Amino acid sequence: MSKISKNYGWLNTRPNSAKTLLERAKKEVPGFSVHMAKFEEQITLKSYSESTVFNYSRSIAQISLYFGKSPLDLDTEEINSYLFSLKQNKDLSDTYFKHAVYGMRFLYRIYEKEDRLIHLPNIKSQRKLPLVLSQEELRRLFKAPQRLKQRVLLSLIYSAGLRISEVCNLLISDIDFDRKQIHIRQSKNNKSRYVVLSDYISKGLQQYIKGSKPKVYLFNGKDKGTPLGRSAVQQSFRLALAKAGILKDACVHTLRHSFATHLLEQGVDIVTIKEQLGHSHIQTTMMYLHVAKIERKLAHSPFDRLYPARS
Repeated sequence: MSKISKNYGWLNTRPNSAKTLLERAKKEVPGFSVHMAKFEEQITLKSYSESTVFNYSRSIAQISLYFGKSPLDLDTEEINSYLFSLKQNKDLSDTYFKHAVYGMRFLYRIYEKEDRLIHLPNIKSQRKLPLVLSQEELRRLFKAPQRLKQRVLLSLIYSAGLRISEVCNLLISDIDFDRKQIHIRQSKNNKSRYVVLSDYISKGLQQYIKGSKPKVYLFNGKDKGTPLGRSAVQQSFRLALAKAGILKDACVHTLRHSFATHLLEQGVDIVTIKEQLGHSHIQTTMMYLHVAKIERKLAHSPFDRLYPARS
């Protein structure tokens, strides 16, 4: 087993462990605290998402602990050796490799070490078609959890096409039962938007709020007044998926993909779906055209309209 796999392979499945990793790096790697302070300042000023901050910070901490020194002090041979180890490790995903490259690239930019960037490999975009659950699978999934909180949580994500960070940060005041809207505040790329509130979900939410009495956040964490953690949402989804007997390699984000695909199949136009999802570019939304089962019929040839019909 490689050094990376032995020491850090579990980071893929334990997101909250990044905090522990950062604390270790600050204690064990000379100068790491100073570098990370500047790194976190810049990444926050540029309004990167929470997940981006988390993944980049984790990658910088890992490579620093691996060599026992800051990535700024690494030479090209050391960087290539480390990245090669990541690529060879079958336990680590391509996304993990990508975050390592992007994290170092960002760090070099803020320290104006542009000459180091040429040594980092280019990341080829591998756009995969999203996985989608069927309506029957979704009905089984939402029925699976015993607790109302988990049933409402998962149903809400699908019903409004939410990102996991968006559902975690929802406030009770963001739910407008009268106007049947949900206010998503300062989400990805610092964008806010309104999304649809399902009639069925509205009833379930009111029942949940009445019974659980959440404080401030719609879904509390362990302590009332704190938001539900991403890992708790992921765990709820995995348990429901297993109990529902769904064998697809789905994740929480699959609910968002399913939302968009099903709307497209039900005749909603692509621009409306883009706005509901909060995409910055229509090209991102258009990937669902390759997944949705839409019957397209050729109504007529345009040539037939060139000449008036003869009696």
